[in-house]
Amino acid sequence: MIFGLSWRMTMRDWRAGELRFLIVALMVAVASLSSVGFFTDRLRSGLNRDAHQLLGADLLVSADQPVKQEWRAEAERRGLRIAETVVFPSMAIAGEGDQAQAKLVSLKAVSHAYPLRGNLKLHQPGGGQNKPVAEVLTRGIPASRTVWLDPALQLALNLKIGDKLKLGDLEFSFTQTIANEPDRGAGFMNFAPRAMISLDDLAATGLIQDGSRVTYRLLMAGEAKAIAAYQTQLKQTIEREQLKGVRLESLDSGRPEMRATLDRAEQFLSLVSLLSAMLAAVAIAMAARRFMLRHLDACAMLRCLGLTQNQVSAMYLIEFLMLGLVGSVAGVVLGYAGHYVLLEWLGALVAKDLPLAGWLPAAQGIATGLLLLVGFALPPVLQLRNVPHNRVIRREQDAPQPLTLATYALGLAMFLGLLLWQTGDLKLGLLTAAGFLGGMLLFALIAWAGVLSLKRMRNLFRFSAWRFAVTALHRRPGATVIQVVSLALGLMALLLLTVVRGDLIAAWKKSTPPDAPNQFIINIQPDQKEDIAQRLASFGQPRMYPMIRGRLIAVNSNAIGPDTYAEDQARRMVDREFNLSTMTELPEMNKLVAGKWYDDANATTPEASVEEGIAKTLKLKLGDQLTFDIAGQQTTAKITSLRKLDWGSMRVNFFVVINPKAMVDMPQTWITAFRVPPSQMAFINQLTLDYPNLTVVDVGAMIKQLQDVLDQVITAVEFLFMFTLASGVLVLYAALAGSQDVRMREAALLRALGATRAQLSRAQWVEFLLIGGLAGLLAASGASAIGWALAKFSFNFEWTFSPLVWIAGLFVGAVCAMVGGWLGLRNVLNQPPLLSLREA
Repeated sequence: MIFGLSWRMTMRDWRAGELRFLIVALMVAVASLSSVGFFTDRLRSGLNRDAHQLLGADLLVSADQPVKQEWRAEAERRGLRIAETVVFPSMAIAGEGDQAQAKLVSLKAVSHAYPLRGNLKLHQPGGGQNKPVAEVLTRGIPASRTVWLDPALQLALNLKIGDKLKLGDLEFSFTQTIANEPDRGAGFMNFAPRAMISLDDLAATGLIQDGSRVTYRLLMAGEAKAIAAYQTQLKQTIEREQLKGVRLESLDSGRPEMRATLDRAEQFLSLVSLLSAMLAAVAIAMAARRFMLRHLDACAMLRCLGLTQNQVSAMYLIEFLMLGLVGSVAGVVLGYAGHYVLLEWLGALVAKDLPLAGWLPAAQGIATGLLLLVGFALPPVLQLRNVPHNRVIRREQDAPQPLTLATYALGLAMFLGLLLWQTGDLKLGLLTAAGFLGGMLLFALIAWAGVLSLKRMRNLFRFSAWRFAVTALHRRPGATVIQVVSLALGLMALLLLTVVRGDLIAAWKKSTPPDAPNQFIINIQPDQKEDIAQRLASFGQPRMYPMIRGRLIAVNSNAIGPDTYAEDQARRMVDREFNLSTMTELPEMNKLVAGKWYDDANATTPEASVEEGIAKTLKLKLGDQLTFDIAGQQTTAKITSLRKLDWGSMRVNFFVVINPKAMVDMPQTWITAFRVPPSQMAFINQLTLDYPNLTVVDVGAMIKQLQDVLDQVITAVEFLFMFTLASGVLVLYAALAGSQDVRMREAALLRALGATRAQLSRAQWVEFLLIGGLAGLLAASGASAIGWALAKFSFNFEWTFSPLVWIAGLFVGAVCAMVGGWLGLRNVLNQPPLLSLREA
């Protein structure tokens, strides 16, 4: 009986248009969350699917120095298959003379049997046009004196199959383009394109010199028990011998750095989508309250006909359960379509052949929709159970009961629960909740002050539409504040990643000096220093700095390692070699913030100057003794000063500088930075032709590539913020629609007193413009404040407030308010005044 009655009531409410807005608000909330859910689910499934291929093996040893020969022998003795790779940055040169072109590549030398797990994929040329038309699997590696390249590198150097490419002292024939490497990662971008050669050819290139940043990998595959036993032995050996720079990776590790990156991206995107969901939840609560007010008479009539309180509650709960299921399923469908937009806009960052999404994001989306509906729509609907029989005659309603009030706390609990569920981090979830609620409160206070100030401006203009609009806003201050705050939050999110983001990037570019170096040369050998310095004289005689590779192994005689620190950044720093340097004078663009620069001429013990940021990360202070392992030699230096660096200057900078007397016998190479005008880039090509071992890094190109990646991510986030803006407009619509009945009676009374329909229509448009303008100003101010905070505290450059932000905020706010207002109040003036007065 109750279900049938609820079904008929649902159909009646749907035909009357009572439920359509609730479904739309629910769809927006679920779509914003499920689009991120489907996107991250596919990425995570791709990682799990390719777990064994991400290593190219079952067990991998990665080291900064060649892997010990006895480890290889022991692996073979245990029946394991082995392969080796050597990866490092280098310069590749195509062409000769003035036509020569040089590009930085990630050179990878591979041994026979590589890869042990997964397959290399190559592009198969077709039609004789040297264009890849298909992908083929291969179990081989490049033949001697041949090279395989990324397609991007082939295009950049304009190479054809069979052309020559110089790597170090050898020339290689280009024979294949690489479609996919199993152990390169889960499709995320690498900043240098790949060039792959046979490991047998590596020594003859002469590219690996003292100080070269090289990663050596030993790959192993075999039976699970044998792999596990050998992994345990290697781990014990590494810990017992305190080997630094040696890492073990297995299938269980699943490339933790990739998973950490995905986890951070998922948290960020989830928080963005949650902002949309929370605003939509406010719209749901307001629409449910309007639903309750419009059903008071019907509920009283049902009570007179014999329905009990529990039956009334059950009837409306069933109706809202059906509504929640329909709206949530529709939102999941919309979110599924939306995640393809994310995949398209992040296409360069993610793999193309991801598995299809599973059912879990859909289930989570439906559950989220029902939670939002229960948490935010249930409180006003439960008030219907308390409608008295005599409301049919007396038109009165009891105060909300304790159970009804308790459901408002349930809504807040749902809000916090969703935050924790989506972020998976208690601290981050609580901070986000506090920030969201704090921002809403601040905007509400400012909006309230703005509404109160309008009272004094009622007679600012003489035309009646202005007075009607100001009076209407002041008559309903609570509803006006809700409308302004909801629209301002949506606009602020969008402005932050459009106008303000552009200002941030412009300020970043402006902070870099116009004469900043755009080329870095590393791996300059001692016997090459003088000749290269002479060649660079025409570029302002850039200073050359010695660069020494050393690993921090102890602080104050206490051995340290990655396990010594809890923070990821500190763990990574001590798990790799530092680029140390030595010089007598304080480098340019460096500023002492503590201690005193050493006097090398009178120094009796090694002294070190440390960058203040790394000192804070590693918890170092003046007077600490740092012990470094430099190519097997150990040196201990006392920290006598801390330096602040200007990283935006693009100069050569070092975390640690040690006085020259202490570094006399240490192996070192040289590094320099200088600026090359675009018209003289041929100089770089000739230099790398004459010195193939040099690595030249085009910083300008890398910064552009970083900005391109950033733009792609921001574009995807802007897509999610469109949901946020839509949610803001929905709240505006809900607030206006909630006052529709009152506005109809007011309009009818004013028209009965002589006001024309045109006057009231103009008053509505003025009201919308005031709401949108105030929301736009709040949004622009909030976005600008966040931009200033990012510039000052995160990026450390000067910030200039742009009037464009406020102009854009006013314009977009007015447009959104007029759209939402027209949707919510388009029927207010269409009803005859006499009918409205009779119904009142």
